[in-house]
Amino acid sequence: MTSMIASRQQSQRSCPICATPFPSSSSSHKWTHQVFPSFRGEDVRRGFLSHIHKEFQRKGITPFIDNEIKRGESIGLEIIHAIRESKIAIVLLSRNYASSSWCLDELVEIMKCKEEFSQIVIPIFYRVDPSDVKKLTGNFGNVFKNNCVGKTNEVIRKWRQALAKVGTTTGYDSRNWDNEATMIENIATDISNMLNYSTPSRDFDGLIGMRAHMKVMEPMLCLHSDEVRMIGIWGPSGIGKTTIARILFSQFSDSFELSVFMENVKELMYTRPVCSDEYSAKLHLQKQFMSQIINHKDIEIPHLGVVEDRLKDKKVFIVLDNIDQSIQLDAIAKESRWFGHGSRIIITTQDRKLLKAHDGINHIYNVNFPSAYEACQIFCMYAFGQKFPKDGFEELAWEVAKLLGGLPLGLRVMGSHFRGMSKHEWINALPRLRTRLDANIQSILKFSYNALCEEDKDLFLYIACLFNNKRIEKVEEHLAEKSLNVKQGLHVLTEKSLISIEDGRIKMHNLLEQLGKEIVRHGLGHQPIREPGKRQFLVDTRDICELLTNDTGSKSVIGIHFYSSELSSELNISERAFEGMPNLKFLRFYYRYGDESDKLYLPQGLNYLSQKLKILEWDHFPLTCMPSNFCTEYLVELNMRFSKLHKLWEGNRPLANLKWMYLNHSKILKELPDLSTATNLQELFLVKCSSLVEFPSSIGKATNLQKLYLNMCTSLVELPSSIGNLHKLQKLTLNGCSKLEVLPANINLESLDELDLTDCLVLKRFPEISTNIKVLKLLRTTIKEVPSSIKSWPRLRDLELSYKQNLKGFMHALDIITTMYFNDIEMQEIPLWVKKISRLQTLILNGCKKLVSLPQLPDSLSYLKVVNCESLERLDCSFHNPKMSLGFVNCLKLNKEAKELIIQITTKCTVLPGREVPVYFTHRTKNGSSLRVNLNRRPLSTASRFKACILLVNKDCKENEVKEVFGRKMMKASYRIIDLGLDVQCRPTHHFLPPSLTEHLYIFDFEADVTSNELFCDFQVDSNEMVIKECGIIQL
Repeated sequence: MTSMIASRQQSQRSCPICATPFPSSSSSHKWTHQVFPSFRGEDVRRGFLSHIHKEFQRKGITPFIDNEIKRGESIGLEIIHAIRESKIAIVLLSRNYASSSWCLDELVEIMKCKEEFSQIVIPIFYRVDPSDVKKLTGNFGNVFKNNCVGKTNEVIRKWRQALAKVGTTTGYDSRNWDNEATMIENIATDISNMLNYSTPSRDFDGLIGMRAHMKVMEPMLCLHSDEVRMIGIWGPSGIGKTTIARILFSQFSDSFELSVFMENVKELMYTRPVCSDEYSAKLHLQKQFMSQIINHKDIEIPHLGVVEDRLKDKKVFIVLDNIDQSIQLDAIAKESRWFGHGSRIIITTQDRKLLKAHDGINHIYNVNFPSAYEACQIFCMYAFGQKFPKDGFEELAWEVAKLLGGLPLGLRVMGSHFRGMSKHEWINALPRLRTRLDANIQSILKFSYNALCEEDKDLFLYIACLFNNKRIEKVEEHLAEKSLNVKQGLHVLTEKSLISIEDGRIKMHNLLEQLGKEIVRHGLGHQPIREPGKRQFLVDTRDICELLTNDTGSKSVIGIHFYSSELSSELNISERAFEGMPNLKFLRFYYRYGDESDKLYLPQGLNYLSQKLKILEWDHFPLTCMPSNFCTEYLVELNMRFSKLHKLWEGNRPLANLKWMYLNHSKILKELPDLSTATNLQELFLVKCSSLVEFPSSIGKATNLQKLYLNMCTSLVELPSSIGNLHKLQKLTLNGCSKLEVLPANINLESLDELDLTDCLVLKRFPEISTNIKVLKLLRTTIKEVPSSIKSWPRLRDLELSYKQNLKGFMHALDIITTMYFNDIEMQEIPLWVKKISRLQTLILNGCKKLVSLPQLPDSLSYLKVVNCESLERLDCSFHNPKMSLGFVNCLKLNKEAKELIIQITTKCTVLPGREVPVYFTHRTKNGSSLRVNLNRRPLSTASRFKACILLVNKDCKENEVKEVFGRKMMKASYRIIDLGLDVQCRPTHHFLPPSLTEHLYIFDFEADVTSNELFCDFQVDSNEMVIKECGIIQL
């Protein structure tokens, strides 16, 4: 018997009944009724049935009612029609249901409709055992047998068959519910959701020209093929790439096991938590992707193999919208083999080069502008709500559509602007549009901007210049004192198609953002504001440089948004640069991710900053302390990443308005200010503040703090006991606080979801934390005992642990350990209990100098890292996961059999010691990083598989041990395959490899599209310390 539903889930896909989308075969069938209930009146009419009807009525569900139909021995045509014309049939199987021939005849017809019309059937086993229904046993069976007396064998056969089928159909078992009212509410909710999902989407019915796009795209998708296909959609901003992808997703995603539409992926690169390197950025992108596709909000991504490991056997439909960097594709969809057979991945971007560079993308669709006729139709849909102009507006509509140049975004925005206007208003507006319009779309959108009221214009400019893609609550807080109704203004801008609100963030199209910046640069009148210092916002690099060096600011300036990475040389800022800007409220100096060069200097110091500042964001701030007259009274957000600060300021300052404080990578910051007045602080990030010795006890006053990041604060010895006052703290990360010896005893916070103590090397005692915690990371600590109660912690789903021989109690945690770390110089063999860790994904063996062999390891393992195990000789195990990564770094005693096993098995990537490329690789070169390959056999297909091996040696010939296991600093090995003078499509084109300090072999598989017998292979590595000495290849 299929298990019954125990409780309703939030998502339609998570409900066992709702999980199956309404079958496409039913879409052409005529549905007159929403729900047909089949029931035995004497059992349920006055109680259960009346209550469920009431709940249906409350949720807007209309069931078929048969009050006026006289019941007889058999059902009539009216009932048969009602059953056949109902989208959903619920069968209320009560004790005496089988005593009614009428009910059983209804059931026969219902099960027939299920087969013929894909009708949804939901049984409710009301105080009966589903097994009794299926097998016709117990009291239910006895009632059925009594009813069969005098019936023909054919009738009895049909009844039996229908009861057997409904008895194995997923439904609701009342015996599993303590509260009947709750069950009824859940039933009604699930049926309501199913009805919603069964209604065909009409979201895209009014879109013009999409049929032509679909005609091109569907053959590219080739949905009947079992191969994994990646398709690029390329074109300029506003052309409709995202819309096309949305339609494809709406039409086809339901037929895949998993699906996700990730909109505007490039913005994730700017909204992610601080990532110290490219690897961390990729981890963050994978986390965003996996949390959406499997509907797991708080998922943890420990390594970049998660997407491949979790989705390699899943048929998925993925849309990655607005990709602008290869790192985004590498993180989410680097290889087609990451996904199961039949998967489809769609990528939209403005950069065709990015698509061509990706090995898995074999089809690119160039989205062209619509025809003049289609452009007019698009405009009319937004201006008139129909595909053609209203009477009398024909010429006006054609002229406007022509002036808009065919860009769908402009057509949509301007159509919304003209909607509802009288013909007289159209005529009055056209001359201005004619005189100001040229081919530049910014002019088109500016016309729509001018139709806004003054308040909404202000809000538009704030968003374009300072707050695009920012969280709504931050924007509302920062503009709280302005004479703006931010909520109402956001609603107006959304209605006018000038912004959208997505996941709590304000999103403005990049063309509209550029429009806003252009308005600020040139002013609103006929004469542009030629002096930058007299503008409201400064966003242009050249203008800002002029202002900062020549002291030309004025009272007009309220916001500066300076992208410092655009500077080609260093800039010395005048000490008086900000003296003329007393109304400055928003100051942002930020660098491109990965740009660590200092370009802004204050050689004479800084005399003044506005007392009205609400945002101060200054990456690489060059001074050791803020000016003595720096005012914090109105400060809401302080962001000083990579600063040279030793301390923020002298003395106590008012911080009542401060909510967000980020000082990451301020490596010489020695002390924090008194935070006793920061009672509204919500987030405090101090990542890699490696000189910070003491954490102020005043933090206990910040009772609204939710996130505290202290990663790599390597000088921090202890936390104040006042941290126990942070009753809203959800996430505390102390990763890399290598001198932290103990946590306060009162850190037992019920609010805490995640605690990361990785690399707290001298932490000896298990933290006294709430048992409500979800994620606990204890790698490379010296904790001596794990509490036995951990096995019953109700929310703990991820535990990372380091093993020592004197570690007690860890056996209680075997079912929840995902990462295990061994660093035991006396350990001679891997404990047998390791094989029992059913969820183990990563196993790290570092410096186990007496370890001689490895036993068979858990099948769940995807990463094995063995470092500095100098006695390791044998591998008494096998590896069957082709996606697994193996690393044997500085394991110099591996015997011949072990090396041959490692070399020949199929893995994602393998590292092992070696002084020369093995003879296993049939094509080798003893000198250099390239070789010419004469294939023994001509490829049978365009896609051929190869295994490559490169020998890397350290330029300085260092023989020291590798201290980092698989550190974040990775090397990238890339390669080119040339066939008949042309670069060949390869999958993948590069691998990220861990560093080593002696000669090591790096082995990996790849595929290449080859057509001839001779290839040229060229390998490269992006490391200043390592060089390729030899390389080899074998065709698989």
